Amino acid sequence: MSLISRVGLADIFAVKKPLIGNVHCLPFPGTPAHRGESVKAIIDQAVTDAIAYAEGGMDGLLIENHGDIPFLKPAEIGPETVAVMTAIVSEITRHVDLPFGIDLLANYPMGALAVAKATGGRFVRANQWVNAYVSNEGFMEGESARILRYRKMIDAADIAVFADVHVKHGSHAVVGDKAVSEQARDVEFYSADVAIATGNHTGDSIPPAEIAEIRKGTSLSVIGGSGVTAKNAGELMPLLDGAIVGSSLKRDGVWWNPVERDRVEALVGVVKGLR
Repeated sequence: MSLISRVGLADIFAVKKPLIGNVHCLPFPGTPAHRGESVKAIIDQAVTDAIAYAEGGMDGLLIENHGDIPFLKPAEIGPETVAVMTAIVSEITRHVDLPFGIDLLANYPMGALAVAKATGGRFVRANQWVNAYVSNEGFMEGESARILRYRKMIDAADIAVFADVHVKHGSHAVVGDKAVSEQARDVEFYSADVAIATGNHTGDSIPPAEIAEIRKGTSLSVIGGSGVTAKNAGELMPLLDGAIVGSSLKRDGVWWNPVERDRVEALVGVVKGLR
């Protein structure tokens, strides 16, 4: 139950158990790994991956600045990041007609909402929505109260928040007295629209026990946020309402490599049989 109307998976995707292809963008200008590539080159790579996902049968896209590692905290992310992401997404939408969302790392759903509002995005990913934890970037607090007010201010209530429950890439000692089910309850109570289950790191498989614990604490749809592959989809996807998939669909299973259509088709083939 929530005083705020929710946007569910069925409001965004036309199929059950949607598969969302993760577009890991190349490093943006000004970030440590950027090697002088033009913004056009960054856009072109993202568009190529988005087309491969679409042609392989994925149901949606999540576009994120994953090449910007090491990531800044939200308050330190500059307007150039929002500007480049907006340019990338605008070009992707000229080539691919799939529902899409935005993830600005680390944990900058406010900027992601701005991009989504400007480009027609349907959801944003919030890596830390409520409570706090010790992330790779340092101490990270959930900012759901501020972000929901911003969403209201820009008239973006139709843009869903997909929120991680037990966030990867960090320590949960700060909430060590809270079971995963309780953290899932907090995500729902603070008006997220969809809950995300992940492993410990990018590409890590999700422990089935963690999915079960999240289910115990929330009535929200639960989707996978890491580690789903064509090999384990038969085990994991019956437990999930959808999945964001990236690394396993790239050449050699490495997140910064290009998307390979045959890998996409293999995963889509498995999941179609589970719908």
